[in-house]
Amino acid sequence: MIRISKEQVREIADHLDCGMKCYLNKETGAIMAILDSDNWQNYDEEPWEDVINELEENWEKYVEIPKMESHESFELMADFSETVDNENLQNKLINALNRSHPFRNFKWIIDNSGPFRQKWFDFKNQRLLQWVRDQLDGLDIKYDNE
Repeated sequence: MIRISKEQVREIADHLDCGMKCYLNKETGAIMAILDSDNWQNYDEEPWEDVINELEENWEKYVEIPKMESHESFELMADFSETVDNENLQNKLINALNRSHPFRNFKWIIDNSGPFRQKWFDFKNQRLLQWVRDQLDGLDIKYDNE
């Protein structure tokens, strides 16, 4: 089994964060990513044809690194809300998560929160990196720590 670099861990996290499916070649450490057709309207396979063919022809060499389920993403937003040291913003975020369309409402509030927007991205990034490391651990794939 291969060992992947911290840059590859970051690359996988970035792909998953962008709504892509991510596959790791167990022999070479090569990363393949394609759009997750479940998350994209009007999904067109043509631009991804080479990657799809590679995965289909060599499926036994690849392992999919799963993305967070929606309840895990929700938990991530809730955890961040608890860290916010601005009581007004914290209440807005918690309210957003308790209404319909919590992801959209949370995003709108964060996008309009000034410096807390970057704090959210930093928090989410660290948690996504840990998520990927946890998935790699579960697949018994070794990686370099940061």
